[in-house]
Amino acid sequence: MNFWQTITGSDLTREWKAFEARAEALPDDDYRTAWGQIVTHLFPYGDFTGRNLMPILDAALGLLEEAAADGQSVHEVLGDDIRGFCSALAGGEGARTYRDRWREQLNRNVARKLSRLGG
Repeated sequence: MNFWQTITGSDLTREWKAFEARAEALPDDDYRTAWGQIVTHLFPYGDFTGRNLMPILDAALGLLEEAAADGQSVHEVLGDDIRGFCSALAGGEGARTYRDRWREQLNRNVARKLSRLGG
């Protein structure tokens, strides 16, 4: 990956298209539906670009591909709680989402502004 690809995000676009192609190759709708739910539940844990999620998404899609190749059902692999599965992938129940990071930044900025006004 070169500097220009990093700045423009073209590397992410190319990687995302590869994920989509792999997901379309999954054998049935249950797997594709599970993939869509995984993506939906993991995105809040991403940073501004989503670059930190790419290895996690790659591993999750690989898990679905292996399960499909072994003939396992989605429920055997992921269970009934896909949101919990994604939370565990992202770092557990207390993992910080982008909302948490933005809230902390906003609170720091407001506290800094208030301290300038008061003192």
